[in-house]
Amino acid sequence: MSARTLPPPAAEAPLLAWLLDVLQPMKRTSIKQLLQHGQISVNGKPTTRFDYPLRPGDTVTLSRTPNDPARRDLDRSGIAIIHEDEAVIVIDKPAGLLTVATEGERVDTAFAWLNAYLNTKRLGRPFVVHRLDRETSGLLIFARTQEIRDQLQVDWENVAKTYLATVEGVPTPAEGGVQNFLTEGRDFRVRASDHERPGAKFAITRYRVVAKRGTHSLLEVVIETGRKHQIRVHLAGLGHPVIGDTVYEAKSDPAGRLGLHAWRLAFNHPVTGKRIELEAPHPTNLRRIVS
Repeated sequence: MSARTLPPPAAEAPLLAWLLDVLQPMKRTSIKQLLQHGQISVNGKPTTRFDYPLRPGDTVTLSRTPNDPARRDLDRSGIAIIHEDEAVIVIDKPAGLLTVATEGERVDTAFAWLNAYLNTKRLGRPFVVHRLDRETSGLLIFARTQEIRDQLQVDWENVAKTYLATVEGVPTPAEGGVQNFLTEGRDFRVRASDHERPGAKFAITRYRVVAKRGTHSLLEVVIETGRKHQIRVHLAGLGHPVIGDTVYEAKSDPAGRLGLHAWRLAFNHPVTGKRIELEAPHPTNLRRIVS
């Protein structure tokens, strides 16, 4: 869906103040960006007014895509552009969409959809900075030039990467970390080891339980390295696999998808040097599991 209907206001309130409450834990700056880009509508009409007076019963909707006609074709892919400037484009990738082409799929990828969008605007082509697993949703950075791509990749250790993971059970302790070596086998499955071996890559993952309900919990996960399947392997190793992750022994699939979402990114802009902090809303089908 390209738009999400929010719960109706129960009392009169200014729009921004109400959004800060109903969209928790989204940051204030991210909510302001939604308003500025015309992504908030009240009773079917987009508004950018922070002080718009909401009344009980008003219908408030959140659009995934800014009110820009040039971006409407991206709706078909489920992609939302979170940030765009002359150097970088950051998108919110839906679960089920590849980052780049494979032998089996060359058309329906984040790269292909974004490339078509830029071609429509005669803005060149995107360059892949990093990747997300097909089953993972959330923030994905593309560069506008090869030089910008190289610069971002060199500075990748300074990019703050925070995920939301819905897992089976509740980890104990409620806050902790995992560090070990990861090796990808010929079967494409990644395995962890406490000792370095040929082809192994060191990986560090930190987690914190932020919500729990029944047999599932929601973790805020920060990765200090960016290895293939890192979060999935580390959480499964703790005995709390990500929901829907049958590759790493998950037994439940309440959302019909992998419960992993690339939630926040913070990085130094490769041109201005300014720290950019971005956030992709937690998908409804994941959020409802522990809310």
